[in-house]
Amino acid sequence: MNEPVSGGRRGALRTAEVARESGYSVQQVRDLETLGVIPAAARTSSGYRSYTPLHIHALRAYRGLAGAVGPVVARQLLAELRTRTVTEAASAINEVHVRLAREREEALLAEQALRAIQKESATPEFEQESDSMTITELSRALGVRPSTLRFWEQEGLVTPERVTSLRARRYGLSAIGTARIVAALRSTGYGIPAVRETVGSLHRLDGTDEALRILRERLDHIALRTVELLRAGTDLAAVVAAEHDPTAS
Repeated sequence: MNEPVSGGRRGALRTAEVARESGYSVQQVRDLETLGVIPAAARTSSGYRSYTPLHIHALRAYRGLAGAVGPVVARQLLAELRTRTVTEAASAINEVHVRLAREREEALLAEQALRAIQKESATPEFEQESDSMTITELSRALGVRPSTLRFWEQEGLVTPERVTSLRARRYGLSAIGTARIVAALRSTGYGIPAVRETVGSLHRLDGTDEALRILRERLDHIALRTVELLRAGTDLAAVVAAEHDPTAS
């Protein structure tokens, strides 16, 4: 949890003080001011920058937001928070929490699906499956339309073992297994780019084990991003409150 800003002081702060309390360097503070992450500092008669505790709150909030949603989105969100009502600002922050929770749920469902596929592939029934399947047979087995398999083929996700002179597709065991994984990931809401990345790992490395490792890393990363967002909470509240109640900071 962040320490109170400057012990609650409300006086003017120098750039070095803001840098020390926010965890950024002096140059980074100036750069972030230029980018609009924090409001422009006032200037003394001598031309030096003069900051307030609000600037420290904004910098700390940016650090947490950047860790949660990336620097570009964090800059946009902070700028929006300074122009929105309290209700709108709270809703925008809540949307970030919801987004992270949704990403986590999707990753957990995909992980469960891949473990089921891994278990299924080890059963005698899977081992005795015919050497290949037609597009109609595979679509029925997966519960998808043949047009879906053709789309996956166009996107480079599942490639038939061969296409006959009559353009009839045949899927070998490898393609069948890949199709099952693609179907599992798509059913949990994964977009095509994310599925393509996972399928690529299946071919390069060690199948579902590697896919599961990728999903576990994704879950760990989502957890870290969530912690960053939580860490930014108090400072975000201070930024929002200050825009509607100048005495709040």
